[in-house]
Amino acid sequence: MKRILVIVILAGAALAALPFLFSGNGQRPYRGWVEADTLFIGAESAGRLERLDVAEGQAVAAGAPLFRLEASGEEAAVAAARAALARSQAELDLAEAAQKRPEEIDVLRASEREAAARLELAKQDLDRTRVLVERGTATQASLDTATATEAANRAALDNVRSQIILGNLPARDEQLRQAKEALAAARADLASAEAALARRSVAAPGEGSIETVYYRTGEVVPTGRPIVALLPPHNIRIRFFVPETEIARFSLGQSVRVACDACEPTEAKISFIAKNAEFTPPEIYSLEERAKLVYRVEAIPAGPKALRPGQPVDVFAGARP
Repeated sequence: MKRILVIVILAGAALAALPFLFSGNGQRPYRGWVEADTLFIGAESAGRLERLDVAEGQAVAAGAPLFRLEASGEEAAVAAARAALARSQAELDLAEAAQKRPEEIDVLRASEREAAARLELAKQDLDRTRVLVERGTATQASLDTATATEAANRAALDNVRSQIILGNLPARDEQLRQAKEALAAARADLASAEAALARRSVAAPGEGSIETVYYRTGEVVPTGRPIVALLPPHNIRIRFFVPETEIARFSLGQSVRVACDACEPTEAKISFIAKNAEFTPPEIYSLEERAKLVYRVEAIPAGPKALRPGQPVDVFAGARP
């Protein structure tokens, strides 16, 4: 009687284990687990953590703020770059504008009118002197003096008019080019300073969940150290191992079925098949297959959010298990 009872118990245990060993169509599952490539996100330079916008386990959207480092030095650099840009712009405006201010041009125009009046008076005096010399009542020296005075007043008028023309002209081409190059350099410096300031605040490169927070507000973060670990859903994949005798059943892009404890079965597409064989990894815990050669295969799940990294899974080739 005891022997019959033992046989019944063993048969029941074997029947209970069948769903774990075979799929609905008689396929044997391939053992594997959920693998994930976590993004370790930090700042490009060292600094004190001024603000932490996320917590462990929190789901974030693409572009959501993650953290900000203290940025007083970068803000001062931006302010200085903006002031330098304004100065360069003013210098270019000055070089492109007339060399004389409107008030100075008005003074020159008044001098022009004065010089024109003196020239007109000198012309009249010269004409009278010529008539007197012809009549013999004036000397040749008087005529020479009147001629020289008229020429001097004409030159003075020409000089004032030249100053007016020059005052309305912009700076020379070389000065204009120098001012434009200085303005371009100031704009580049401002863009560089603004980029450095923007890098002190880091946003999520994509949606995902915060797996780990390594630093807290007020702590100093060294260069190159991550502050948070982000796991995007598209970085989750299934890793399983196929015996050498069955690897020909799989190909890139092929659909497989993934099942695990306490989760709904999901589809996955094979994205990687190893070229070289390896021994069964110890994570599979299969003494029978440990000495056999297997190939590593990876598949991208259709519903990655329902899976957790490190979770054991059963992979079925072909039809739904």
